[in-house]
Amino acid sequence: MTAPIETTGAASDAQPEAVLEGAGKGQIEGRSLGQIAWTRFKKDRVAVAGAVIVILLILVAVLSRPIQSLLGLDPNAFHQDLIDANTSLPKGSWGGMSWSHPLGVDPKFGRDIATRILEGSWVSLVVAFGATVLSNVIGAILGVVAGYYGGRVDSVISRLMDTFLAFPLLLFAIAISATLQGGAFGLNGLPLHLSVLIFVIGFFNWPYLGRIVRGQTLALREREFVDASRGMGAKAPYILFRELMPNLVGPIIVYSTLLIPTNILFEASLSFLGVGIQPPQASWGGMLREAVTYYQVDPQYMIVPGLAIFVTVLAFNLLGDGLRDALDPRSR
Repeated sequence: MTAPIETTGAASDAQPEAVLEGAGKGQIEGRSLGQIAWTRFKKDRVAVAGAVIVILLILVAVLSRPIQSLLGLDPNAFHQDLIDANTSLPKGSWGGMSWSHPLGVDPKFGRDIATRILEGSWVSLVVAFGATVLSNVIGAILGVVAGYYGGRVDSVISRLMDTFLAFPLLLFAIAISATLQGGAFGLNGLPLHLSVLIFVIGFFNWPYLGRIVRGQTLALREREFVDASRGMGAKAPYILFRELMPNLVGPIIVYSTLLIPTNILFEASLSFLGVGIQPPQASWGGMLREAVTYYQVDPQYMIVPGLAIFVTVLAFNLLGDGLRDALDPRSR
């Protein structure tokens, strides 16, 4: 028999190399899904740039009225001295651009374009955000109900979605907006126009989110945490709004960031056609409508609101793409 090998105290107390390398360092902590998504999102520089632009646009829209009051700006102030009486066009080059009017003035009236762009920003974002919230509430509730219950309930809600998707939305929106221009529901003027646009755009756009939520719910309702809730005696409303809905926040947020620019374009289209925001209230679509008459002789008046819409829509789309990749890496 061989004698047992004796080990010294130093050798017996030796630790594995992996343990030694980790000694003295901070404790490894787990990360939540939100932290993981935020880490992915920060690596996407294009999405971060879109997010920065979106935040700036929201700040400009929220602070547009205080900024105008602070600087003494009036989007409807006429400056006839800046207009050529013979041509009704701004004096000077590039639409009358100057230090006092950095983006020029509009033809015929001489109103400051920069101030009107500032005023129109909150109109576009109020309509876009309001319509998006309305679409999300209706679409999320009906979508999760259809996906969870299935059967006849799913069939009825799915056929309702198909019916709404079959509507010629633009023509329907034009008809409703034109009918309610004079006054309705105790409202008139700008509050009426904003309410009508939010309702028309939001109410008829919910089926798109409804289908997304329904498809996600069909997969989630078979998961273990839903079975566990049923086994513990949880009622259907509890499972819908406390178990399933929190797991649908990601897709809803991503879809919202992609729906907002669509709603901005829709509002601009209705205002361009004359059934949206009415003058003298400034709106980007209304400015484009007024610029049609002068675009050949004063292209500046069309370029500025067109760029405002383009940059806003592009920023929201970049943000939405980045959020989609961050929340669902499989979508890459």
